[in-house]
Amino acid sequence: MRFSQDFAPSGRAGRRPGRGRAGSRGPLGALTAVLALALVLTGCGGGTDPGAPAAAAGAAADRVEPLATAPEPELPVTVESADGTEVTVASTDRIVPLTGGLSEIVFTLGLGKRVVARDITATFEQAAKLPVVTRAHDVSAESVLSLRPTVVLAETTTGPAEAISQIRDAGIPLVVVEPARQLSDVGRRIGTVAAALGVPDSGAELKTRTRSRIDAVRESVPAPADGRKKPRVAFLYLRGSASVYLLGGRESGASSLLEAAGAVDAGKASGLKKDFTAITSEALAEAAPDAILVMSKGLDSVGGVDGLVKIPGVAETPAGMDRRIVSIDDGVLLNYGPRTDRVLSELIAQLYPEDGADQ
Repeated sequence: MRFSQDFAPSGRAGRRPGRGRAGSRGPLGALTAVLALALVLTGCGGGTDPGAPAAAAGAAADRVEPLATAPEPELPVTVESADGTEVTVASTDRIVPLTGGLSEIVFTLGLGKRVVARDITATFEQAAKLPVVTRAHDVSAESVLSLRPTVVLAETTTGPAEAISQIRDAGIPLVVVEPARQLSDVGRRIGTVAAALGVPDSGAELKTRTRSRIDAVRESVPAPADGRKKPRVAFLYLRGSASVYLLGGRESGASSLLEAAGAVDAGKASGLKKDFTAITSEALAEAAPDAILVMSKGLDSVGGVDGLVKIPGVAETPAGMDRRIVSIDDGVLLNYGPRTDRVLSELIAQLYPEDGADQ
């Protein structure tokens, strides 16, 4: 994660927009379709005080922090998948999570040694050497089945649907989990994954730890002083190599984070009700952001801050004129999982550098 300016500061999916899937479309599912059509995108620790925020920014950004004790699953368990299918899981010896967010939860629960494959969006260090079972972000059923999984975890945005059906038809238990849309989804997702893997007690522990850390970070938001207004922040989704330039609206998935950081989602406040809309000078003028939030790879894809301000309309916004750009790692920004406290801490630190907000 980094604060991107060409001078000292003074003022971390995601998945792609949605293809046809096993269920409803979340904010990262909304991003799935655009990138799928564009054919882009190149491409265990000990315990700590549960209430203490994890290290933010560089040091621990690319690692997850598992619970202190690896749990022993109590199986079999029968759970209802988000697509309405009842699934019985009898073994967690070989787990395949099909999104980066699900992988993060499984590893943090202490079950990382049982994971045998990863989705391309699982970029944290502990998962990096696992075989990838996606092709341009689509699941390869053949690759999944070749690894002899005993349980597969997917989201309603995971696809193509044919691959999901092929895995199930092979007799593999496949549990579909609702995607995350906001901070309030964090505990629900952890609990759902923990229940499916037969470790509900570890799920409860991780939910408590994660909630405590997020609450602690939220308390670090500087109180408005001297009539200062909340900063307006626009979330831009960028993939320069495919000419994908999108402005986040109410359903982008970023609103909850921005509001928790004491900011206003500029796209939502300007009346954008959809998840994303194409960037136009008019839309940016209406949003009038004081700062712009981007994913780090997206910023790199347009040539950094110098390239970003060349996108029509950006240079004319307060954020563009001040070159006030907040950049957070793609792999964690919208996951809404065990590392969300780090994302929120870094967001706060970048938005209020003059206050010394630093977790």
